[in-house]
Amino acid sequence: MNKFVLKPTSIEGLKVIERLPIRDERGSFERFFCQESLGQFMGGKTIRQINRTLTQKKGTVRGLHFQYSPYAETKIVTCLKGKVWDVAVDLRQGSRTFLHYHEVLLTDKNNKSFLIPEGFAHGFQTLTINCEMIYIHNADYHKESEGSVNALDPALKIKWPTAITYRSQRDKTHLFLKKDFKGIHIQ
Repeated sequence: MNKFVLKPTSIEGLKVIERLPIRDERGSFERFFCQESLGQFMGGKTIRQINRTLTQKKGTVRGLHFQYSPYAETKIVTCLKGKVWDVAVDLRQGSRTFLHYHEVLLTDKNNKSFLIPEGFAHGFQTLTINCEMIYIHNADYHKESEGSVNALDPALKIKWPTAITYRSQRDKTHLFLKKDFKGIHIQ
């Protein structure tokens, strides 16, 4: 029995995963990852990290973060509690959708995850208080390979859905892209 439906987006490689829970009188069971079904999208790599975040304030923006090769990562992002507006920005050098973004509403009730391949910056805005997210990564965190883009960079034209109430000092200091930015090379 298939546990997922993968929906393409307008940007090549980005996918929305619709999980298909099994329900009965006890409640429900749903799979977040299955190597057989989703492994092909992990770039030949295995799961290296699973991370959880808790964001307490409504309107908070986290991101936009990514890692450079050889630590570039594919991630699957899921909302466990609350509601977030999740966004991925195409930073792939030579991509026909370079600097375009795609957003997905992730909630604790809509059974969706966002599959974000290497070469994308990721961020989100909380639409409720106390949002919990889980991230499945195919690469370890590597501080020296960390990259970022300011979530308010006008070159990206991101239309955040609600007033931004909080950003970390770290995220506020992320730079805007330089005019000659050509993208990141994925190995």
